[in-house]
Amino acid sequence: MSLNITDSELLQIIQIIRSLSSYDFSDYSEKSLKRRFVKILLDYRISTAELIDRMISQPKFIEEVVKKVTVNTTELFRDPPIWVCLQTDILPKLAAQSSIKIWHAGCSTGQEVYSMMILLNEMGLLEKTDLYATDLNTDAIDIAKKGVYKYRFNMGYLDNFDKVIRTNPKDPAVTKNIPYQKYFSIDPVNDRIKMNQFLLDKPKYAKQDLVMEQNIFHIPFDLIMCRNVIIYFNYDLQAKVFNLCYNSLREEGFLMLGMHESILGPFSVKFDKVGHYYRKHI
Repeated sequence: MSLNITDSELLQIIQIIRSLSSYDFSDYSEKSLKRRFVKILLDYRISTAELIDRMISQPKFIEEVVKKVTVNTTELFRDPPIWVCLQTDILPKLAAQSSIKIWHAGCSTGQEVYSMMILLNEMGLLEKTDLYATDLNTDAIDIAKKGVYKYRFNMGYLDNFDKVIRTNPKDPAVTKNIPYQKYFSIDPVNDRIKMNQFLLDKPKYAKQDLVMEQNIFHIPFDLIMCRNVIIYFNYDLQAKVFNLCYNSLREEGFLMLGMHESILGPFSVKFDKVGHYYRKHI
């Protein structure tokens, strides 16, 4: 069984998916796609030829493949400096508004959405905030809606909670005794972390392909979280996402990308880079 995918095989796979479904991976990073399709071969214990034959003979199998291609890993308060920036710089600028609208584009399994709600609640802003979350992977959205995660996998990330929620960003020596149970229950025996009901009830989730659709909510957002998404796209596809974000933000709205992502090309003049975030340029 071959564990390598050639350029021609990758092109054939992309063409089959595009012709038999609504998905188009033509402008995704080839390196990233090859890595993910190799993992699919390992998961199903099949060859590239068998993968191609199965997609052609079983069109429903394509949906399974797409879900595996688009799955991303995430964690609570991933990259604490980003969350400290939100806490000290971005959210205070929105606090005086009567309402705040935040969109998590590419929300994956939802840990980022719950992190945002926890932070908003600690700042007294959760009640007047509307949160929207989208992802192409419906399995990931289902996990996000349930808010149940593996404890042993996530226990290491509770340190992120401590750095962002239990520590005063202006004075690290000052700590706050905020129990985890305020926001989620921990069951080590059954290997489970479950978000509390008031967090589960808050966000509005929807399936969305960022590179194929416009703002499906038809509202301007104050803040868009689109982190660790464009790293999988090539230059042209990144431009489509930046255009979507620009058109979906209100005047001087905020855009937060991943720690190692940046806006290049013509859209760089449409945003002002400020520290860890971008602000829509008017």
